[in-house]
Amino acid sequence: MTTRTLAVVSAGLSQPSSTRLLADRLSAAVVAAADGSVLVEQVELRPLARDLADHLATGFPSPTLEAALSTVTRADGLVAVTPVFSASYSGLFKTFFDVVEKDALAGLPTLLGATAGTARHSLVIDHAMRPLFAYLRAAVVPTGVFAATDDFGSAEHALAPRISRAADELVAAWGAAPARRDEDPEVTSFDQLLRQAGQA
Repeated sequence: MTTRTLAVVSAGLSQPSSTRLLADRLSAAVVAAADGSVLVEQVELRPLARDLADHLATGFPSPTLEAALSTVTRADGLVAVTPVFSASYSGLFKTFFDVVEKDALAGLPTLLGATAGTARHSLVIDHAMRPLFAYLRAAVVPTGVFAATDDFGSAEHALAPRISRAADELVAAWGAAPARRDEDPEVTSFDQLLRQAGQA
């Protein structure tokens, strides 16, 4: 069975973070749905806040941010989870996807999740996140998973089936498609270029 790589982006700011908790549960469900043949790579955005601001100001990513962006753009699937701020995704979450290269997420199977203090924000995935990822041309699965604070307690029985359904949809989206590979072009060494120039 082909091993897939799953990038898990979490934009939670608190520690511990309910956003990270939801991201962990979603990634665990994807691993279970794929019978374990998934390599999970976490991308926490909180430690990247300064790097993201610097990238916006200079146009160049730090090595740490570049590694995080590479993790996402080279993955076979994406789980993206944000807390709700002012009735939408957080600025940190938006900034990260603002600096992802154009077309890098095109066709990438993607599962969306969001957390908030109350269920009043439960439509944030549909009115804010789906349009963003549609612009990025990601292949977003039908089921998004919103979790209010209460969902981690007494309403746990309602959250688990949504997580399982979303994970099944992501794994189904992989289908028989080949795993994405490192598409970096083969680089010709400088010495080889000099030799070729001398032979010309």
